[in-house]
Amino acid sequence: MSAPFAFYLCEGFQLLDLAGPTAALTAANRLLGSEYYLIELVSKDGEIVRGDAGLSLTTHVAGSSPAETVVVVGGMIEPMLEPDNIAGIRRASAEASSVASICTGAFLLAAAGYLDGKRATTHWQFAQGLQDRYPKVTVDADRIFINDGAIWTSAGMTAGIDLMLARIEVDHGAEMAKAVSRELVVYHRRPGGQSQYAAISQMEPRTDRIRKALTYARDHLSEPLPIERLAEAACLSVRQFTRLFRKETGETPARAVERLRCEAARIRLRDGNEPVGTVALLVGFADAERMRCAFLRSFGHPPQTQRRLDQPLSVNVSGLTCWPPG
Repeated sequence: MSAPFAFYLCEGFQLLDLAGPTAALTAANRLLGSEYYLIELVSKDGEIVRGDAGLSLTTHVAGSSPAETVVVVGGMIEPMLEPDNIAGIRRASAEASSVASICTGAFLLAAAGYLDGKRATTHWQFAQGLQDRYPKVTVDADRIFINDGAIWTSAGMTAGIDLMLARIEVDHGAEMAKAVSRELVVYHRRPGGQSQYAAISQMEPRTDRIRKALTYARDHLSEPLPIERLAEAACLSVRQFTRLFRKETGETPARAVERLRCEAARIRLRDGNEPVGTVALLVGFADAERMRCAFLRSFGHPPQTQRRLDQPLSVNVSGLTCWPPG
């Protein structure tokens, strides 16, 4: 039994968007001791395709052989949306059971109609452009990857590895996905619902109990979160929880909650127009001054400055001709 994966390349493809996911599948094959994942590079015409880093790769004609999963590799947007590529991705996925995109590859899936009525994500810098151009798509800019039925989409670059680890877990179980992550020396549990800024992943708790407490805190940031409440979420005594939490994260629970609140506030400030004081209350700070002090500790800047720093670059998606670092 095998699972053919066709990686669809367009002119200007991003090398890491291809290398990361294929490395995950190759590592899985090695650990499985078989060529379960058959990897093929395809394009609209089966010719040599030049990537953004100057590397050119040989491809096969899209649709020349059946694929179980077709993955659109991200890169420069405008070349990707040429009519021949839209026709090519439709040919490539005609017999596929699922399709996926890495980063800006979501634009080609949307252009081909695969994301209509679906939830999807892409690199946060291009999320609004994707939403504006394809209003039938529900774009969530604050997700590492999203699986909506037979459609998988991921955020920038390394999020493609997270997507493939999730797919490997679906196919072969959690232990295999963990083994692959160890092979690649990457963090295993970055669930798709996690923020692209992901403070939880930076803390890297090793046990499910501490991870569960952090997830609980993230989901209840606007509420009081005393240590007793977090310990209860972890099903531990306060003493056990405090000791284990510091051992696994290197931080106190109070500092971790502060970091989560700063992360949530940063995203609201970046994506919305709410006053700083309003944002502070919505994410659980007592007032704007408390949030200002927390931002200085976490980011080195007050909220107003961080809001300016986090604003997306002024990029005209319809005329994009180069790929920014992700």
